[in-house]
Amino acid sequence: MTRMAHRADASLNTRTVPVPLTPESPHAVVIGAGFGGLAAAIRLLVRGYRVTVVDRLDQPGGRARVFKQDGYTFDAGPTLITAPFLFDELWTLAGKHREDYVDVVPITPFYRIRFDDGAVFEYTGDAEAMRREIARFNPADVDGYTRFLEKSERIFEVGFTELGHVPFGSVKTMAEIVPAMMALESWRTVYGLVAKYIKDPRLRQVFSFHPLLVGGNPFSTTSIYTLIAFLERKWGVWYAMGGTGAMVQGMADLIEDLGGTLRFGETVEEITVEGGRATGVRLDSGEHLAADIVVSNADAAWTYKHLIRPEHRTTWTDAKLDRAKLSMSLFVWYFGTDRPYDDIAHHTILLGPRYRGLLQDIFQKHTLADDFSLYLHRPTATDASMAPEGHDCFYVLSPVPHLDSGDPWDEAQNERYRNAIEQYLERTVLPDLSKHVTASLTLNPKGFLNDYLSVKGAAFSFEPVLTQSAYFRPHNASEDVEHLYLVGAGTHPGAGMPGVLSSARVLDTVVPDPDQLVRVMQPSEGVVI
Repeated sequence: MTRMAHRADASLNTRTVPVPLTPESPHAVVIGAGFGGLAAAIRLLVRGYRVTVVDRLDQPGGRARVFKQDGYTFDAGPTLITAPFLFDELWTLAGKHREDYVDVVPITPFYRIRFDDGAVFEYTGDAEAMRREIARFNPADVDGYTRFLEKSERIFEVGFTELGHVPFGSVKTMAEIVPAMMALESWRTVYGLVAKYIKDPRLRQVFSFHPLLVGGNPFSTTSIYTLIAFLERKWGVWYAMGGTGAMVQGMADLIEDLGGTLRFGETVEEITVEGGRATGVRLDSGEHLAADIVVSNADAAWTYKHLIRPEHRTTWTDAKLDRAKLSMSLFVWYFGTDRPYDDIAHHTILLGPRYRGLLQDIFQKHTLADDFSLYLHRPTATDASMAPEGHDCFYVLSPVPHLDSGDPWDEAQNERYRNAIEQYLERTVLPDLSKHVTASLTLNPKGFLNDYLSVKGAAFSFEPVLTQSAYFRPHNASEDVEHLYLVGAGTHPGAGMPGVLSSARVLDTVVPDPDQLVRVMQPSEGVVI
């Protein structure tokens, strides 16, 4: 473990002083300005690396970028913050205060869950309120819920507290945790573990939907992910005022305050490799950015398949990548209305008529179904600044198959699907919606491929099944290329804000301190001693 790893463990209570940068400080290039890339850049800067972040979009954030239209502000991707201490830690490491850059506020209920028959479950962090909600559906499940939450806490203590920031770079590391994982029943699926404690079919949906937030099917995702239930209970669900984009901008501002460089509108075409070691990146302009280390926050499958030449890959070959299971994709409709819908919560989940069958269509059959389950985000429930006065701002998200479905997602299909969602919302929770929409944008699986260079348009990279977790995911320190590191949804520990922030924290363990780094000659720098 490096000095920085020890320092990171204490960082919640100890404000640190970043290592001063000089022209001779080792240079790190970070590909992608998503949350993982931004967090990695901050951590590297604090440790004494010069850092350049390169992103093909015109703004920071990656999937968490921002769309603006007609006075509305739409967060494109993540909309809720859990484990907020992982953000606070970044500013603490830099010797600064997160509150000076962005304000976060708690949200309750965490989610309002609406079933297809119109019944509603208010999902909160209040233990007694949750018991009352469960009793309304099935009194016999109150005790089962208590035991499930106790199990979730035990899984959390191992899966998040002990292992979330540990690199799985060897079989030995993986073998050491097998007994604990077996004892925690990680061989079960999320739905299977929930069903062990909860009997009511609707409540089983309530407590098993969380894997969909990180790209997983509750019926195949390892039960390790039930730790999310306790994680939310422990730290709550939070919102950044000004939207998730405000947190992104705060991190970007921190990078610049620390002396880092952000370059937007530039696409990395290749990670250059010499003698098995990453030496920098080549941009679409032809420019080569020399680097002592390279960190990729690009889609992990894309990184190996398209940024590293085949002769430099022995582990993540094209054949292995083609066999990998990728997450589902998403259809997202961003819209504003010229009237408020004051009875809609900040986060609403609308469950459709099918649960298991719909998920089979999405994940196994790769078939776009006629029905759907939706996540409806209304930030104006908390933050009026996201829309013009007297208006409301929304996005609605529908899990859909990735591009193996064969759907063209051309303009006609895109509009048909958007219209079907609009009609459903109009029938259920947003009356007369079609008469009040004043702004409209969409993102579909083809957009995930074209905008984010995500293989097959998968929204969350590798699917979080047991055989693609921990050691079996692309490692944080590349198995194939020395001085190449990965952060983001496709590496350990996985997708979701806590996951990608934790992947950057893992770098404190696997990336050497600058004064321990054996540097090599870079073409644009000449000889480095």
